[in-house]
Amino acid sequence: MNRRDFSAALVGTGIGAAALSFTTVASAQGDPVEGKQFVKVEPPVPLMATGKIEVLEFFSYACPHCNAFEPTIEAWSKKLPADVAFRRVPAPFLANAENFMKTYYTLETLNQVGTMQRKVFAAVHVDHQYLDKPADIAALAAKNGIDSTKFLDTFNSFSVATSVARAKKLAAAYKLDGVPSLMVNGHFNTSPSLAGGADQAMVVTDYLIARVRKG
Repeated sequence: MNRRDFSAALVGTGIGAAALSFTTVASAQGDPVEGKQFVKVEPPVPLMATGKIEVLEFFSYACPHCNAFEPTIEAWSKKLPADVAFRRVPAPFLANAENFMKTYYTLETLNQVGTMQRKVFAAVHVDHQYLDKPADIAALAAKNGIDSTKFLDTFNSFSVATSVARAKKLAAAYKLDGVPSLMVNGHFNTSPSLAGGADQAMVVTDYLIARVRKG
């Protein structure tokens, strides 16, 4: 979802899960085509020094497309090869961006992303909570077993502010204008909208990982 389409797209998710398996999709469409299912990042963006192939997912809790994509990316991320490093990066645009960026990095700091990621999405897109005040986000965290005082202390911490600033710079470096978007090793960009669906996006991502691995 891009900045322009945000208001209109709130009425629906627009993605939906593809019925085909990853393997079936891959065999049906052949190798992904540059300029169609993925694009090159120009200029390439420097990576973190992990020694692994880096995959980033830019997302926003405000984005219904990201909400629809979350089960697919979550399942994929649990089966990563040892040489792949996956990171989520909250986008610095769409509604309530600053609070939602801080929310993600607070959960990351507290090691609660696995527990809370889909619950935050559900609060926004199923329960229609605005979550535009830190106290409301802390209340959601407390409802799910996280100490609200610790949550707010982390939310307002220097380390979370630093992570937010770093994410903004990363989004600018990638010239990010829509979410969800997947960036592979600083060189390639794909997404459900480019690839033709959620499962297809992961097929393309796996193809790009293999391409990077081959050099």
